[in-house]
Amino acid sequence: MNEERRKQLAKAANEVRKGILTEVYSAQSGHPGGSLSIADVMTYLYQEELRVDVKDPRWEDRDRLVLSKGHVCPALYAALAQKGFFPWEELKTFRKVGSRLQGHPDLNKAPGVDFTAGSLGQGVSAAAGMALAGKITGKDYRVYAILGDGELQEGEVWESAMFSAHYKLDNLCYIIDNNGLQIDGNIRDVCSPYPIDEKFAAFGFEVITIDGHDFEQIEEAVQKAKTVKGKPTAIIAKTVKGKGVSFMEGKAAWHGAAPNEEQYETAMGDLAKIEEVL
Repeated sequence: MNEERRKQLAKAANEVRKGILTEVYSAQSGHPGGSLSIADVMTYLYQEELRVDVKDPRWEDRDRLVLSKGHVCPALYAALAQKGFFPWEELKTFRKVGSRLQGHPDLNKAPGVDFTAGSLGQGVSAAAGMALAGKITGKDYRVYAILGDGELQEGEVWESAMFSAHYKLDNLCYIIDNNGLQIDGNIRDVCSPYPIDEKFAAFGFEVITIDGHDFEQIEEAVQKAKTVKGKPTAIIAKTVKGKGVSFMEGKAAWHGAAPNEEQYETAMGDLAKIEEVL
């Protein structure tokens, strides 16, 4: 990846973060912390990798993205709007009555959404089913499932991992947003899922650990995953919860809290400063 493209992606991710803040502030509810931490990965996937068609969101041969940690849908919605699936201004309707952009993504409402998210852990099972269906029908699409590290405490995650390895789903890639925090605090203190890499390797996955805010590392990992044969891949993305917003970074309190007007202005100011140096 050349420097010019890296800067373009960084700017795009910064816009996604602005969209996330606008959504949560407009709704006065939502989950900014984990949305901000996954923004770079989400931006890379939609800007560089996913084979999708804005004019035909249900195109059979498209790549699929399953947001298993559905509560961070502000990041997904911002990435979809940036891609052109719906107008950017629609982000301000987030979580409002009648909006297509609800607090968990609904594939029957928002164009570009591939999975209606629910309880944590369900998404990876759906992703495994999509990947197996692709194998059975001879399709060449790929399936990406984004999980939270706190979500790894769910037993269903490991059931789906066992299933995915057993059926050699090399068209499936888990991406774990390893920001180290969940709603109740540090994941090590709540119910530690570590060592994440060794556990996925033991289940039969190819495992790649990266800095989830480094576009070159994200690209290298995603491209390597496409070369893996006979088993699924797990990309462990080390990230910072609340990335880009000074008072949110590394704070579990911002897992599911909305900024007030003053905080929103400060946060948008932080992102404006980042944009100035890109």
